[in-house]
Amino acid sequence: MAAAAERAKEAAALAAVRACVRPGLALALGTGTTAAYAVRAIATEFPRARFDCVASSRATEELARSVGLGVRPLAADDTFDLLIDGADEVTPQLDLTKGGGGALFREKLLAHLAREFAVVVDESKLVGALGERAPIPVEVVPFARPMLEREFAADGYRVGVRPGPRGDPYITDNGNEVLDLAPPTPLADPGRTAAALRARIGVVETGVFVGLASRAFVGRADGSVEERRPARRRAPAAR
Repeated sequence: MAAAAERAKEAAALAAVRACVRPGLALALGTGTTAAYAVRAIATEFPRARFDCVASSRATEELARSVGLGVRPLAADDTFDLLIDGADEVTPQLDLTKGGGGALFREKLLAHLAREFAVVVDESKLVGALGERAPIPVEVVPFARPMLEREFAADGYRVGVRPGPRGDPYITDNGNEVLDLAPPTPLADPGRTAAALRARIGVVETGVFVGLASRAFVGRADGSVEERRPARRRAPAAR
């Protein structure tokens, strides 16, 4: 089962690289297991090409350099031709839950700076609405975390503190912690939910990505890949 999921991730990443990447692009590199397949595929498919790359995490930066891709820090005037990244959930509108790899703030910043955002996932990540299969990661300032745990629990979320490798709270590359929020029901309006979470003092960013992805590559265990574009949003019901 795990091997089948890895085959699907690798197929999705390779398809995205072949469809979207060209030599000389300014690339934003995501974080996580599927994004790592994309980084390796870029190096394999374009062994002599040069790219202008910025990574969303130290882990991705180390991986990129290990396969021969040059990576630099984010600059004040940066824009990117393309971001390739994974996701924990993908809806038909290509709204996303992200942050399983702990890089949600940097990933969202890079998504806002990218002209195109290609999502690479295996088919298990497809959902009808965000919150169906994965919690919502929220990056928080450590000093405020106990207060935010209480407030989010009062709002009906099941709250978990993301554990680090030694059982202490996981620390992001920004020096913050992550709360994983399981909503009582899937999100009917993910944009409104993200805004409400972000409005809490001490919240740095949420893993709810609305309207940022332009295409998705969905891999399957047999190696096939389906490309998806955002479905039209359903109009609000008349009152």
